[in-house]
Amino acid sequence: MDILENAWRPQGGLDEDVMAGVPWPSVEAGRPVELLARCPAAATTPLTVLDGLGATVWAKDERGRMGLGSFKALGAAYVIGHEADATGAEDMSTALEGRTYVTASAGNHGMSVAAGARVFGAKAVVYLAETVPEGFAQRLRDKGAEVVREGAEYAASMAAAANAAEAKGWTLLSDSSWPGYVDIPHRLMEGYLAMAAEAVEQCPKTPTHIYLQAGVGGLAGACAAYFRAVWGGAPRITVVEPAAAPALMESIRAGKPVVTEGPVSNMGRLDCKEPSLIALKGLARDADAFLTITDEEAEGVLAELEAQDMATTTSGAAGIAAVKEMNPGADARVLTIISEDAEG
Repeated sequence: MDILENAWRPQGGLDEDVMAGVPWPSVEAGRPVELLARCPAAATTPLTVLDGLGATVWAKDERGRMGLGSFKALGAAYVIGHEADATGAEDMSTALEGRTYVTASAGNHGMSVAAGARVFGAKAVVYLAETVPEGFAQRLRDKGAEVVREGAEYAASMAAAANAAEAKGWTLLSDSSWPGYVDIPHRLMEGYLAMAAEAVEQCPKTPTHIYLQAGVGGLAGACAAYFRAVWGGAPRITVVEPAAAPALMESIRAGKPVVTEGPVSNMGRLDCKEPSLIALKGLARDADAFLTITDEEAEGVLAELEAQDMATTTSGAAGIAAVKEMNPGADARVLTIISEDAEG
């Protein structure tokens, strides 16, 4: 475990010239909440009290979100739904006929793209690296997506998806952001605010501590921005990354976006070596600290969670593993997120 205090937070974030052209994360939760209210599959996910962690720990349980198994259901599907709504079509099931959304995925983001495209009559093409299990590829096909295998790791499949979008006139729908590509991921992160707004309503009191796991940082960036807007500076917000992929931590340390290197982590959904620029901009302003955990530390909480009927993956449990390692104390009120089900 390694921890870095965020020296940029008192200054309001990174130097503006470093983040030129990058928008702040949205805090307009009303927009995704209103759109989701029209979806028959949408429902509030529970806030559960976890035992055995010393502090009072509230876990936002995203394992059942919209039947897709993770919080990612709120992201890409929201982007697609927003674009369908903008057409003004009377029959929403055909609103996006002729459109193709393409992405790369190591997991749940692809499911959200596939499900959203299917609902509104569009096509989904998902590029997968060779390391992604065939069982996940079949889950995507079951949602109507076309699956293309490309590359030995996520970065290669993402490059292939971007090339296909350019060559074929498809819409690239990534959950990360980079120079020149910010509009769609900004909207996608806005979708995650539905989860954050629910958590605010469900918490009996303002948390003293919040632990948010991060890959490229979309979940952490969106939630931290919203929690600051509602609760101000009171909660201590800590971003949790795999020790093998500390992209946000090292970017904060450097004062600019950096690409990290490291071995493959068992926290596969969080094993991202390069940060989303929108998330980095927001977290430099909103997070108090950045923390890394080892694969063993993440693995170490799974049996305890399963014993409480909260089975998840190492990625889904990363925030809880950080709570266990940090031990904020008996008086602490901790909010964290179980981000995906055990099949993630």
